[in-house]
Amino acid sequence: MRSVSEVVTGEAVVVEVRVAQLSSRALAFLIDWLIQMTLLIGVYLLVAYASPIVDDALAVGLNILLTVLVIVAYPVAFETISRGRSVGKLALGLRVVSDDGGPERFRQALFRGLAGFVEFWMFAGAPALITSLANEKGKRLGDVFSGTIVIGERGPRQSPPPVMPPHLASWAATLELSQLTDELAGAARQYLSRWHQLAPAVQHEMGTRISAQVMSRVTPPPPPGVPPHAYLAAVLAERRRRTEIRLTRAQARRSTMPPAYGTPSAYGIPGAYGTSGAYGATPAPAAAHGPGQAPPPGPTPEGFVPPT
Repeated sequence: MRSVSEVVTGEAVVVEVRVAQLSSRALAFLIDWLIQMTLLIGVYLLVAYASPIVDDALAVGLNILLTVLVIVAYPVAFETISRGRSVGKLALGLRVVSDDGGPERFRQALFRGLAGFVEFWMFAGAPALITSLANEKGKRLGDVFSGTIVIGERGPRQSPPPVMPPHLASWAATLELSQLTDELAGAARQYLSRWHQLAPAVQHEMGTRISAQVMSRVTPPPPPGVPPHAYLAAVLAERRRRTEIRLTRAQARRSTMPPAYGTPSAYGIPGAYGTSGAYGATPAPAAAHGPGQAPPPGPTPEGFVPPT
């Protein structure tokens, strides 16, 4: 079964989600089952204590009604109110979502609750187990009918980013990193996250192999005597530093973009329409003539302006 799957949202955006493993789903169901069994025992005891004052038909009807409420209404109500989580799923960090990644709706929770009664309570979970093993996304019959999927909300714990070795900082500033791919950087990051847990021989073998791949794409080579883990840490730390600088500059450029059209400073326009220098405003007076120069001749009474 795949641990990561893709869902297509209503906006046609592909999103990766972590599909819940069968073991975690089984443990979540066990928690919910224990809660339901406790409620059922309490219901049966309550009806048994009340049977002397009610007739047998009413007692049977109460048993059936309360049993249905505990078995079906319990998961439906919890998953609707908590948007896809029962008590067991909440404890295991699981959530039911639609196939498009949206929250679970009441209709879907009702389909899952009714199908769960057949799958778990009538056939002891055999249909759910078979369907989950055969389905790529681990869906049981209730998920298939309702168009839902159970995902894990607790992602894997991420290790802190590599720290730049101080004695390699000046050398790392001269690196050419344009040929370093994300896949190779990810492999180096995984190695650094667990290299201290490996045996010395494995540390050296893996570090040498990954460092050789990185050196084929990154120049200049490291100074002599630098161990593989220090070299990879310097490369990744420098790559991260440059990425943060690019993001900071991009945010600064967005914050200094010109205001929207229509404001006085938009697109270099000195003022809005109707202000000085705009269309319809009073034109500026002509420049005065210099000393010793005669003023330009004015128009004749007939309106003719002599050429200057």
